[in-house]
Amino acid sequence: MTMKTAAIRGMPGEASGTMDAMTTAERRLVLADPILEDGLQLLRETPGLEVDDQTEADRETLARALRGAAALIVRSRTRVTADLLDSADVLEVIGRAGVGVDNIDLEAATRRGIAVLNAPGGNVRSTAELAFTLMLAASRRLPEADRSVREGRWERKAMRGRQLHGKTLGVIGAGRIGAEVVRRARAFGMHVIAFDPYLTNERASDLGLEPVNLDELLPRADVITLHVPLTDATRGMLGRGEIDAMKEGAILINAARGGLVDETALAEALVSGRLAAAGLDVFEEEPLPPDSPLREAPNLVFTPHIGAATFEAQREVSREIAAAVRDALLTGDLRVALNAPYVATRDLAASWPVLDLGRRLGILLDALTQGRCERLDVQYAGPVEGVMSALAAAALEGFMRSSVGERLNLVNAPSLATERGIDVARVRISELADYTNYVELRASRNGDRTVVGGALLGEAHHPRIVRVSDFHVDTIPEHVLLLIRNRDVPGVIGEVGTVLGRAGVNIAEYHLSRSEAGAEALGLIRIDEELAASVLEELRALTAVVAVRQVAFPA
Repeated sequence: MTMKTAAIRGMPGEASGTMDAMTTAERRLVLADPILEDGLQLLRETPGLEVDDQTEADRETLARALRGAAALIVRSRTRVTADLLDSADVLEVIGRAGVGVDNIDLEAATRRGIAVLNAPGGNVRSTAELAFTLMLAASRRLPEADRSVREGRWERKAMRGRQLHGKTLGVIGAGRIGAEVVRRARAFGMHVIAFDPYLTNERASDLGLEPVNLDELLPRADVITLHVPLTDATRGMLGRGEIDAMKEGAILINAARGGLVDETALAEALVSGRLAAAGLDVFEEEPLPPDSPLREAPNLVFTPHIGAATFEAQREVSREIAAAVRDALLTGDLRVALNAPYVATRDLAASWPVLDLGRRLGILLDALTQGRCERLDVQYAGPVEGVMSALAAAALEGFMRSSVGERLNLVNAPSLATERGIDVARVRISELADYTNYVELRASRNGDRTVVGGALLGEAHHPRIVRVSDFHVDTIPEHVLLLIRNRDVPGVIGEVGTVLGRAGVNIAEYHLSRSEAGAEALGLIRIDEELAASVLEELRALTAVVAVRQVAFPA
């Protein structure tokens, strides 16, 4: 592990112990697209970070600047492709100053162990307000009325529109932005129905809306507004069939992402009069091509992707992404990473020791199994909630460390495990009487199973190895650990000590465990430095010794 990548390539929290050893050059942050001064100031005032402004750079210059850089911040202009990432030899974090990450190759970043962060909260209100603005403009035909007055006409009767009060609003996606739209719609006296597969009944009740499926929403809603991300599952979700299923005379609003709506089918529905109006801030291709059929469609309000284009939103997005990148680099906080295991707890300080224990147990398990595993069961008993996904990733990081190398971390460990055919199961188990925090890993292959267990002791959460297969042990997972399995006969400890003494090895701790008298015993010997291969062979040659494993834990 290199010093400059400790925060994410290691475990959260380790960076605080290495900050003094880092130089600003080691934590260089490349700014590819401009953000407001609020965020820039936060980054520039952070010790250990250097901001490299490349906002005017061409693509070749940007690629050169990424060599040796720890972080990259972009907005929507810069496309972060796999070939661009090939130039980023030690990049740890990509920050997107905004919500959508369509311009970032998320799969390529994940394979390289690069955390991709966004700023999902900064533009929530601005985007919700724009969606509602489009709704009002489309229902009252404001652009057409404005144009009429400017051209010297006074067409009051021709500009008759529709009020929103008493209408049914169909919200597709009831997340943060969708929820803000719902609150505004209720203030206008609208009845709200919503389709969102993740919407709970409790959340629906809190928002005062009626949860429905998509097939029910389309024919019922007078106005439909989209608030979902663009993914493989949502691309083209309102195609020709869905648009035909909409209520005749309905209004469609999209201030979410281009590509959610079949633009040709929408244009045809507006031309035919099946839909009364539409308001669009986003498009499948941006800028909108000159030959787009939307340009000739009537009763259509356009805006040029300005959902987040308010002074307030840009300030908030700037601060939010700057803080997220800073915290990811310097403390390993990946809570807003889109491609990293989520620690769903506010008490991050309590989760770090659990994750660190899981990683160290993974290192131990790798030494015992030589990396051979078809299924890894990760079990946890303790008070920390929402930690299982990240704990499994930490265990995999430790388990695959010897075979994958430096670029392995919490971000890419799960996907690399999948590639290697390792099936991972996460199990929350009941609290154990002996331990407040207990982690157990079980590696299975061809019917064989190897088990290691660890616990955190005391208020300081000191890590301990407490189980190795059927042996109950108690040792600290640090420095170098020798595991010697031997027949339970007299004199073994003395013979082992003699070999180590001749090699000039100082023993920090010798723990011996046995399942029953006369069977096999397990010795755990903690030493300061790794043994030479010749010393290991000498230990293996002892008559009573069955097997020897050496494990080196990170500092």
